[in-house]
Amino acid sequence: MLIKMSAIPGGKMGKVGKINVKAGHKVKAGDVLAQVETAKGNRQIKAASDGTICRILCEEGMDIGSNAEMFELAEALTANGDVMADHDCGSQEPSKEVSADLLIIGAGPGGYVAAIYAAKSGLKVTLIEQSALGGTCLNVGCIPTKALVKSAEICHNVKNSSVFGIEIDCPVSVNMKQVIERKDQIKARLVSGIDFLMKKNEINVISGHASFLDENTVTVKGGENYIVKAKNIIVATGSKISKIPIPGMELPFVLNSTTALADCSLPKSITIIGGGVIGMEFAFIYKNFGVDVHVIEFMDRLLTMVDSDVSEEIRDIAEENNIHVHTGSRVMKIQSSIDGMAVTAYEDKAGEHLVVSEKVLVAIGREPNLDGLSVEKSGVLLNDRGKGIHVDHSMRTNVSHIYAIGDVTNIIQLAHVASHQGIVAVENILGKQKEMHYSSVPNVIFTSPEIASVGVGEDEAKMKGIDIAVSKFSFAGNGKALTMNEVRGFVKLIKDKRTGKIIGGSVIGADASSLISSLTLGIANGFTEKEISETIFPHPTTSETIHEAALDFGIGALHQ
Repeated sequence: MLIKMSAIPGGKMGKVGKINVKAGHKVKAGDVLAQVETAKGNRQIKAASDGTICRILCEEGMDIGSNAEMFELAEALTANGDVMADHDCGSQEPSKEVSADLLIIGAGPGGYVAAIYAAKSGLKVTLIEQSALGGTCLNVGCIPTKALVKSAEICHNVKNSSVFGIEIDCPVSVNMKQVIERKDQIKARLVSGIDFLMKKNEINVISGHASFLDENTVTVKGGENYIVKAKNIIVATGSKISKIPIPGMELPFVLNSTTALADCSLPKSITIIGGGVIGMEFAFIYKNFGVDVHVIEFMDRLLTMVDSDVSEEIRDIAEENNIHVHTGSRVMKIQSSIDGMAVTAYEDKAGEHLVVSEKVLVAIGREPNLDGLSVEKSGVLLNDRGKGIHVDHSMRTNVSHIYAIGDVTNIIQLAHVASHQGIVAVENILGKQKEMHYSSVPNVIFTSPEIASVGVGEDEAKMKGIDIAVSKFSFAGNGKALTMNEVRGFVKLIKDKRTGKIIGGSVIGADASSLISSLTLGIANGFTEKEISETIFPHPTTSETIHEAALDFGIGALHQ
């Protein structure tokens, strides 16, 4: 049985909100399977009868029209009144058989890059994706978030244009519907671009959900059913939003990172649960749009993956911008007030507190996505904690011809890492001896200002007992940063005294996302401070902060 979207008047579209079930879940008639936001409010999509969810044909944040197929449900009873077995779930149509040199499961930034690289190297490639090309990153992650970051940045700059001598008489307002539409246009253009590259490189793309039958065979359930046999397989199924057991998570005003990206209504206030990368990026997005923001973080500081001084700096900047930060705090429950407001209860050392806001965004993290993959049938082993697929430095699993890349390995959840892992995996499939190295992986956080880091941090180096020297240069001493009115933050370099090499660096400030590439290149190639300080950096640019930080190891920074 197919469960479809009800009619939306005027041929308009709705957006899929929360999906409450997964493939394989048993449901009862009337259970709410998903929410769809329309111009006239949220609609509940319910199960028409008891049964098992075979396939989910939509995804959170997807635009959806009248009568669009959303779920496939195997009814609990057959025509004879017998209970239907689990294996009866799904279409009974015969499967088409496909063979490939390389089968890739998942078309995110790891999977589709690996597919292109393999095809260009002469392999016959089949790529399976159950939703949209580009995966989480392109559709409901990196790219959409950065589109909102840019819109929020423009809003902030317009509101503060008088600093630059530009007077705007009319009040600034945010058309959130247009912001979301622009984000969707960017996403659609990039998805179309990947589709073009698939065709250009003669990659066979199959739409559907993949499950292992054995170590060489995968079945695909979708619009059409397939059985794919492959000499080599790469698993690139990415990650999913972590489910957090907080009472009240099902309330309609509670968002996650996916539904927030599709929300056309801008709240006056929001409580963000989680002070990590997702939480802090959204905190500055909402604040720059003029929203009253509270951030509740369980740990004793924000952004625990960066050095403590960087964490302290972004907290100071956040609080100066009236973002209310509550660290060392545990969320206990979310409730609805009489007037429909969100009431978030949390506790810290001082006791229990309440925060009232229009909406709540839960931004606590992601975990490897192995749903319905039947990975155990392939013989592939998971890592020690059972979270993610275990691989070696060549990205090979314990089964010699099966590889795994990206978030599903639970090594580093970054799109550019997944892409590089995909190339390394293909190189090994081609018979080349390649290993993945993580000593100089850049990480960028798109707060305001941006944060970027690479290599060994100061806190990590001290913990490991490395004898280091640390240099810092403030953006306040940089001419270009001053012209941009972005003088907060600093560049920090970490030098190993034993070797003289720069082994790590952090940037918090203007252009951090661009500046980190220079530091990555230097660290990856073992540069010393002498090699950096003897390099000519263009003036006036923010890149001069790197030069000054290198000089600080020796004669000292010149403009500080």
